[in-house]
Amino acid sequence: MKVEVLGPGCKRCDQLYENAQNAVAELDSPEQIEVEKIGDINYFAKMGVFMTPGLVIDGEVVSTGKVLSPNQIKQKIAEKM
Repeated sequence: MKVEVLGPGCKRCDQLYENAQNAVAELDSPEQIEVEKIGDINYFAKMGVFMTPGLVIDGEVVSTGKVLSPNQIKQKIAEKM
């Protein structure tokens, strides 16, 4: 599974990335989930994310413009498993 945090490097984007890492670390098999931060605005547009930060799980945008908590991110991951 791949979790992508889309953001240009703002404080909110950094916080979502940190929350995503914490969420994955709390799961049973964190080694099976890759967390990546992407700062390419062309990729944002391709994914349809026009408000950052964006959260993408396995190629599907699951959140834009919000800093989800680790628990909210774990819930989104669970929905995709």
